[in-house]
Amino acid sequence: MRVQRLPTPRGPVSAALLEALVEAPGALLPLDVPLPDDPLADEDLHLALYLCYELHYRGLPGVDERWEWNPGLLGVRAAAEERFEDGLIETVPRPAPVPAEATDEALREIAADEGPALARHLEREATLEQFREFVVHRSAYQLKEADPHSWALPRLDGPPKAALIEIQFDEYGSGRAPRIHAVLFAQAMEELGLDASYGAYVDVIPGVTLATVNLMSLFGLHRRRRGAIVGHLALFEMTSSLPNRRYARGARRLGFGDRACAFFDEHVMADAVHEVIAAVDLAGGLAAREPAVAGDVLWGAAALAELDRRFAEALLGAWEAGRSSLRAGAGAGAVVLGA
Repeated sequence: MRVQRLPTPRGPVSAALLEALVEAPGALLPLDVPLPDDPLADEDLHLALYLCYELHYRGLPGVDERWEWNPGLLGVRAAAEERFEDGLIETVPRPAPVPAEATDEALREIAADEGPALARHLEREATLEQFREFVVHRSAYQLKEADPHSWALPRLDGPPKAALIEIQFDEYGSGRAPRIHAVLFAQAMEELGLDASYGAYVDVIPGVTLATVNLMSLFGLHRRRRGAIVGHLALFEMTSSLPNRRYARGARRLGFGDRACAFFDEHVMADAVHEVIAAVDLAGGLAAREPAVAGDVLWGAAALAELDRRFAEALLGAWEAGRSSLRAGAGAGAVVLGA
């Protein structure tokens, strides 16, 4: 197991944050957050956002927890969020509005675009190193699976709240700690010879992956985006069962057994059940109850589809070029091999 430490800066914003966070909380001067060429994948922007958001989850190694609500840090986070959100609005077209009762069908249209065949590659062709890399990427979210969506709970009421609680109850193991999905993912990492410590691989996880995690935090932590986080979760549940079946087959093809595959197997069953609850009761229910956020439900789903497409293209492109999909110059090969 590796010693946990803060990640290496990737640019001026993350460098300034990391320099401040090792000190006692105090005044943090406003930082200029430049407009990056690609606000949906920029390394500096997304590491900075990830650092800010992690203060609301498990914290950061060696960082005083009072930084979580420091006004200066929140100002930096707001500036970085603005860059990210503006990039999303510019890149992801807002789906045409539909009646609440048609939300399920509209979500299925978004889900119908399968994007790059990442799951199929992992099932049939991926090497052991590629499969391990994929799991390292996914660890940025899966080790806190369901937590970003749980921010929506106090923002909902009535049937949508009940539907979300039903889904989240399963995500958290139905009251059994060993069955918590994040715990099952950590078990899979250990079986694959990886370090399952929370945050162990942040240094090698690129911005295109961090953006997929930051998207959930952006939506979940802002009440005004409650429709988007609901749409994100609905599409997530609707498109998860088949890929996880492929991941499980890929792991078994590479010689791993049930302990390594338990996380993927669980999602084949659980997400098939969650699909209707998420699409009809949660997303459709919220659209009916709060028509003003109905458009955001579909937009949140579309944003997930776009960032997942970019993520898959990045991994497949790297592997087709014969290189690691993890960050170059960060000791990626040694990390993945558990050195």
